Amino acid sequence: MSLSVDELLAKARAGLDRVSPDELEREVEAGALLVDIRPVEQRERDGVLPRALVIDRNVFEWRLAPSSEWKIIDIDPDQRVIVVCNQGFQSSLAAATLQDLGLRRATDLVGGYEAWNAARTGD
Repeated sequence: MSLSVDELLAKARAGLDRVSPDELEREVEAGALLVDIRPVEQRERDGVLPRALVIDRNVFEWRLAPSSEWKIIDIDPDQRVIVVCNQGFQSSLAAATLQDLGLRRATDLVGGYEAWNAARTGD
């Protein structure tokens, strides 16, 4: 039996302790790794996310999985990892995948970059 996209998203989010835009700075200050998976076009158009490690979505798992020979950073399995996309949908799926790969505290930002930016600018 296959899932609908909405069911897949709900299943992914059920295992995440998602972070609100208001909590993001505290999480990063406490040592969370912030990972921006937005495409370069969105980052150029909308701006960068300060202190975020930028990883293209198409190589995301290979760059962060503890078991990957192509990882770019060593991450403790208990490290808090917060994934950010533009609106908080793709990041939920990506964070759930990181959990499957052994990063137990991976999660994402509710509403993505757009929500973070709106909270920051008051829009």
